Amino acid sequence: MSVIPKMKRPNRPIALTIAGSDSGGGAGIQADLATWGALGVHGTTAITCLTAQNPREVAAVQAVKAAFLTQQLETVACELPPQAIKTGMLYSAVLIRRVADWYESLGQKRPPLVVDPVMVSTSGADLLLPAAVRVLTERLIPLAALMTPNLDEASRLLGHPITKATELFPAAFELFMRWGRPVLLKGGHLPSAKQAVDVFFDGENELELSAPWVRGVNTHGTGCTYSAAIAGYLALGLELPIAVEQAKQHITQAIAQSVRIGNYTNLNPFWTEL
Repeated sequence: MSVIPKMKRPNRPIALTIAGSDSGGGAGIQADLATWGALGVHGTTAITCLTAQNPREVAAVQAVKAAFLTQQLETVACELPPQAIKTGMLYSAVLIRRVADWYESLGQKRPPLVVDPVMVSTSGADLLLPAAVRVLTERLIPLAALMTPNLDEASRLLGHPITKATELFPAAFELFMRWGRPVLLKGGHLPSAKQAVDVFFDGENELELSAPWVRGVNTHGTGCTYSAAIAGYLALGLELPIAVEQAKQHITQAIAQSVRIGNYTNLNPFWTEL
């Protein structure tokens, strides 16, 4: 009987997603874990909400109890401390406070936090209660290593619409000045745009990230995948501007090399394997 020789096992960095579960598998923690698996990062989770969801609609949302969210965070992190954290759908003020309290309790050991201020689903369902917006802006965004709003979210945070490509950098600068945190403003929903343009500003570095529009692809889960890729690259040790650039390449290819699931297209985070 042959014996398999003992091999040195590679270390994988750990990332933590604090977000909702998408029962259709295209967004939320499912998208985050798929993205990290593609990047060679071990993903852990703290689930904020369960959803009854498919690519067409979010039929129902069930938030977890705040104490259970805290228990998830503490239990996972004590044995699997993450090198990066991202948040997605947080839903309510009480859950956001629990996340902020736990993250602050980490003290000097806090890993970089990517805050994706998820407010509305691609299908139009509200994913953040109105009373939770103030807590998000006062408690969580000030702790972020990066905030990643899309156009609709940035418009809500700033209180005015963003409708032109020329307004992207001024809006990113305004977000940075208001909260003092690096910003990736995602401009992919600009009407009549021929390029999917995002802008990054951290007070020193100013980047414009563009890629050709890919037509005919369901963009459900794009924001989750993008922010997860950034957190994954941070866990791998990349500096923030480089992590953002690499994540832009990743999401562009995940869209361009999308796959079919049932009657829908779906992002393909494992495009590198093709």
